[in-house]
Amino acid sequence: MISELERLASEIGDEGLRTKVLDFLRVPEIEVDGDPLPFDVCPGGAYIHHSYEGGLLQHTVAVTRLCVLLCDLVEEVYGGQVNRDHVLAGAILHDVMKCYAYMPNGRGGFRTSPLGERIDHLTLLVAEMYRCGFPTGVIHVVASHHGDKSPVKPKTLEALIVSVADIADSELSRQTLRAAEYLVREVTGSRRMLGSSEEALEVIRAKAEGGWKGVRDLLLGEN
Repeated sequence: MISELERLASEIGDEGLRTKVLDFLRVPEIEVDGDPLPFDVCPGGAYIHHSYEGGLLQHTVAVTRLCVLLCDLVEEVYGGQVNRDHVLAGAILHDVMKCYAYMPNGRGGFRTSPLGERIDHLTLLVAEMYRCGFPTGVIHVVASHHGDKSPVKPKTLEALIVSVADIADSELSRQTLRAAEYLVREVTGSRRMLGSSEEALEVIRAKAEGGWKGVRDLLLGEN
């Protein structure tokens, strides 16, 4: 998926902005305590959504591709005009500092890092983007991507597009993970977090196609 994210970044028309974004994808070295997780290892969160190895990369690709579709919708259906460079840059970078916010918990999952307990990933990213001279419009996209929960609400169309895409993909992940975990708990009697969205969707598909027996067959190998 790294190659897919780089392909999406290559669609940024402004060369200077495109270069800055690609540099950030390598996880910028910032002067803070703590070692970052590799971008393709970091989770999207410790529990709420994409809470597994590689979840951040998967979430970032999904959000960016959703943003491209929303740009098409705004322009082709509603007749609006979108700065696609700002949308793409903001979508690709919106969570990149989560690499500093999480660390392995020693049990196959992740927990908030000591740095992440004190400084959230948005604050880290906004500060670093200002230091590196990103356009204010792109910084606003990043700063407002949590919608009403952000330090500032989306005030531009570009920011709104990224916020909507982020919420949609986060909810898709959260609800499929929780649904699959419920099915696993009901069948096995134990609670465990799943290792990927693919695993969660496989459990949900087993229930839809085979009922509870389908889930038992999948998880317990029953005939």
